[in-house]
Amino acid sequence: MEEGYELDLTYITERIIAVSFPADCSEETYLHNLQDVTRMLKSKHGNNYLVLNLSEKRYDLTKLNPKIMDVGWPDLHAPPLDKVCTICKAMESWLNSDPQRVVVIHCKGGRGRIGVVISSYMHFTSVSTSADQALDRFAMKKFFDDKVSALMQPSQKRYVQFLSGLLSGSVKMNTASLFLHHVILHGIPSFDAGGACRPFLKLYQATQPVYTSGIYSVESENQNRICIAIEPAQLLKGDVMLKCYHKKYRSATRDVIFRLQFHTGAIQGYGLVFGKEDLDSANKDDRFPDNGKVELVFSGTPEKIQGCELLQNDHGVVVDHNTSDPLIRWDSYENMSSDGEGEGDAPGPSPSLWPSAGLFPRDPCLFCTREPRTGHSSPVEASPGQSREGGSRPSTCWPRSF
Repeated sequence: MEEGYELDLTYITERIIAVSFPADCSEETYLHNLQDVTRMLKSKHGNNYLVLNLSEKRYDLTKLNPKIMDVGWPDLHAPPLDKVCTICKAMESWLNSDPQRVVVIHCKGGRGRIGVVISSYMHFTSVSTSADQALDRFAMKKFFDDKVSALMQPSQKRYVQFLSGLLSGSVKMNTASLFLHHVILHGIPSFDAGGACRPFLKLYQATQPVYTSGIYSVESENQNRICIAIEPAQLLKGDVMLKCYHKKYRSATRDVIFRLQFHTGAIQGYGLVFGKEDLDSANKDDRFPDNGKVELVFSGTPEKIQGCELLQNDHGVVVDHNTSDPLIRWDSYENMSSDGEGEGDAPGPSPSLWPSAGLFPRDPCLFCTREPRTGHSSPVEASPGQSREGGSRPSTCWPRSF
């Protein structure tokens, strides 16, 4: 896809079409091209196409197309697990209901979201693959490899991998209680002129902010790690996002150091380690050390972990617990863009816009109703990671690299 493109329309298979627009496309250009695409779709497919909108909800998109399903989420983020499940079930139900029907995947902005949907649907359809579906999966994999794989964020790939493990039966959903106690930065990102940083964390459960840490300042050149204590420990369940910012010195601005998303159902044990390659934003930022890591320490209870005193920072790290600064408190999900401050709410499916009542199953637990498959091939490969207790972690649960 050429740089500076205004529109990209690709028939991934004969019945799955991707339509993408760049984020900086002007409103006038977007509407003009959207009208052209709509006329083409109607002339070729009549009313037999369903638009899956992965971007923010738009009135003009709804007005121009007879059947649309708004399933968007913020650009460069991973979607909630149940939303991925809903999309896969909707595609299957729509395509299986009539051989003339096609699905149009619409996205304005980062095309990594299209990659999430295509790779997830590949895993979904490989549970029971006919000869025709095998050809479609080959076409989807070629599109994925050639056009969108390199555009996906680590967290997006992590979610696809977790879904694949659930569908194959190689990963079991962990339902145990998990309390997050500590977040440890191994290696100090260089966001200040002196090669240090002033990090603080924001923790989200689904789309809701649940915790904001104090601001940690490194005052020693010999400091090689920062331990951020989560007090009180936070009970986490389901979709979780951790966002780490650098508060600029003498400035009312902040930079994103890293962002990571994960689902607690994928966690086995009580310790996880993310390398630089596993962190959104940081994976391509020279200011984050190449050998840097982010470690999460959990337990099954809110009580302090025995021996956690060993994790405490030395005197080279100073903490400002005054979080009344509006810059620190600004944590609305309406303000999450690529690098930090947002593209808008992530809209959920709109029941009033579903093409027909009862056509698509609403049950998000698609992996509970499908037989596990064996011998599947994944477009997203990962090597095993390590738990805090030692030993290898299954690659479908904890990716160390992509």
